[in-house]
Amino acid sequence: MSTSPVTLMVARRVADGKYQDLIAWLHEGEQLATDFPGYLGSGVLAPAPGDDEFQIIFRFADETTLHAWEHSASRRSWLGRGSDLFAQPHVHRVSGTEGWFGDSGLQRPPRWKQAVAIWLAFFPVSLIFNFLFGHVLNEISLVPRVLLSTLALTPIMVFFFIPLSTRLLRGWLHATPTRAPLPKVKVA
Repeated sequence: MSTSPVTLMVARRVADGKYQDLIAWLHEGEQLATDFPGYLGSGVLAPAPGDDEFQIIFRFADETTLHAWEHSASRRSWLGRGSDLFAQPHVHRVSGTEGWFGDSGLQRPPRWKQAVAIWLAFFPVSLIFNFLFGHVLNEISLVPRVLLSTLALTPIMVFFFIPLSTRLLRGWLHATPTRAPLPKVKVA
């Protein structure tokens, strides 16, 4: 079993006329998960305009704690209450940062592109954070200052800005390089 954090991503398409019910049901599931040991966070990503697929993300400390949540009576009951709200779900489990860069059907972009996407998300958020709170944080010593800033920024980055960055950069991240045609050589 994995000892690193594990993310469970579930895609659900809303049934006709069930939008508000699905939203309430998704948030109920998030609330239920908070009672489980190892729960690190969750989120609901709304569909793109013209789409009806919601993404719900659950993050747990490791495989063992995720397994406990997945096989719990409260989760089974919750899933039963929502069964008429959505079409067949698509479930995908990832570890670490791999979930930010597409599902298993896509080839992962090169590490340097992943680093650029993460940096493009982190730089403006870090800049704004330091602009807003830097004067307060500068009054405290280095270790507590870094602790507070990383404690505040990490969840914001992991659950919102890095997924946003990778979604916005998807075309570039997964673009295959084109090669110029070889010049024709005339053989004498």
